Amino acid sequence: MKIVLKLIIIFFTYNYGIAQDITTIYAKDYGIIPNTFIDIAPQLKKVYNDLGKYDAVKLIFEEGRYDIYPDQSEQREYFISNTSTEKEVPSKIKTIALLFENAKDLTIEGNGALFVIHGKMINFAFDHCENITIQNVSFDYERPTMSELTFNTVNDTEVVATINPDSKYAIIDNKLKFYGDNWTINHHHAIAIDTTLSAFYYSNFTPLLNSEVTQIKPFTLQFKGDFPKSGYKKGMVLTVRDPIRDQVGAFIGYSKNVVLKNVKVHYMHGMGVISQFNENVTLDSVIVKPREETGRRIAAFADCFHFSGCKGQITIKNSETYGGHDDAINIHGTHLKITEKIANDKIKLRFMHGQTYGMKAFFVGDTLAFVHAKSLQKYGSGKVKSVEKLTDREILVTLEKSMPKEFKLGDVVENLTWTPSVTIKDNYFSGTNTRGILLTTQRKSIIENNTFFRTGMHAILIANDASSWYESGAVKDVTIRNNRFVDCAYNQIPGNYIINIWPENHQLVKNFYVHENITIENNIFETFDTPILRAKSTNGLVFRNNKIIKTDTFKDRRGGKPSFHIENSKNVKVELQKSDTNNFDDFNLINVKKKRIKVNRK
Repeated sequence: MKIVLKLIIIFFTYNYGIAQDITTIYAKDYGIIPNTFIDIAPQLKKVYNDLGKYDAVKLIFEEGRYDIYPDQSEQREYFISNTSTEKEVPSKIKTIALLFENAKDLTIEGNGALFVIHGKMINFAFDHCENITIQNVSFDYERPTMSELTFNTVNDTEVVATINPDSKYAIIDNKLKFYGDNWTINHHHAIAIDTTLSAFYYSNFTPLLNSEVTQIKPFTLQFKGDFPKSGYKKGMVLTVRDPIRDQVGAFIGYSKNVVLKNVKVHYMHGMGVISQFNENVTLDSVIVKPREETGRRIAAFADCFHFSGCKGQITIKNSETYGGHDDAINIHGTHLKITEKIANDKIKLRFMHGQTYGMKAFFVGDTLAFVHAKSLQKYGSGKVKSVEKLTDREILVTLEKSMPKEFKLGDVVENLTWTPSVTIKDNYFSGTNTRGILLTTQRKSIIENNTFFRTGMHAILIANDASSWYESGAVKDVTIRNNRFVDCAYNQIPGNYIINIWPENHQLVKNFYVHENITIENNIFETFDTPILRAKSTNGLVFRNNKIIKTDTFKDRRGGKPSFHIENSKNVKVELQKSDTNNFDDFNLINVKKKRIKVNRK
């Protein structure tokens, strides 16, 4: 009887949200007091120890500033997707400001708390957790690993610039040196910002690095050198960092049902908020943007939100990104190369991209797909019986049955179990020199009611490859609707297509198409140039009820390419408005017969 009753309680709790007993823990009871400017890392360890004593916990912080230093913060070894090579960062030991491990039914209530990070650290991490919510909190760095300066005067031989007060610097032997807490910039990656247009461009720090520097007054410097080809302009902001991704902004790994709500990230070092092999992740009202009072322009060292090998439902809504040195969102799996056949049911696999390796790629019971690397054609599947890690780069997978007959070395495999459904809606993406959204998942995906404001590259890229980044996989059901695209892709002239469906299949197979069922409808394209949509190897592509408006922005960056470039595709339907056809009805078709492109003009 007790067992039956317990099962009934579990059923109703899961399906109808009946609350269980929740223990409330107040950070202040552990000596974690806001606005003291002292390191709270030692007190956080006491909190972590107590969390495991209770079935469900609400951890409450008071409003105010909390400082966290690396010296006494937790450290863990994490192999994280898309971060660093063995040479760039030999050790994968990470330092974490807020670390939650094996936690269940935990709510972290910030009440407006601001956590200020000192040194290079992961802002927060959820490792093997379940039913987690973090809300009403903000994160920033005391000294961001991004340095920023504004040009006041620019001519061929002189630049006068103002350094942002948060960018520590020194002048050594008449040369500028940026530094921080136990770090300096050794390799300089620069992006320039046209603050009038809010446009981000790749730039070069070398002209300043090679010049003679004099301090006119604190944070105002004079550079004497050679600047005619620098591209620098008065009023421009130059942002510079070391490109090595030795930490990440936040890490959510091997967890389930994680919610970030009303979370503000004002700076994060390395890759952004990375979700790796999680089931069900929701980002609601998550803002990646500098605090206005800092005067800074950059909030993310690289991507803002990155998802690798997740499943269930990914939802990103009511959020905003501004000031990323890379993409706003990237969602993908990972192709591993087949390097050796051990037996008919046993294969050796290898992580191929330099920055992605060492992580768990398959679990017992997962279904993997066999994929021809050159064509990206799936030709069979198998269920995982066991997985053995051989090295950080190689794993041994045993299947329940033999591999398909078409198998050959050099092909790749993809984990089909860990592929998510995706909803991205009601967001505002701006302030990046690269892309808005990269999306590769076979499950249903909806991108709706978003604004893409002057993304430097494609607003949306649907790729899939087994030769460069090895980011899988093919999409089967994508709807892009009710979005507004404003002057996107100005960094990709002349191939500046706003939406780019471009798998990296280097070998064509008759009657095979990588992507399927992509609908683009009821969107507004406000664009300075003619390119709108490029697609290849797609079966079932619909473009309808969209409004295209010509703008006067970026007049000097127009390439004049055809509005629609479509190749090796079928079942393509394009519907244009009458008001659009004067400038946006030019097609470039490759291996696609004109009569098979259905163009309606309304």
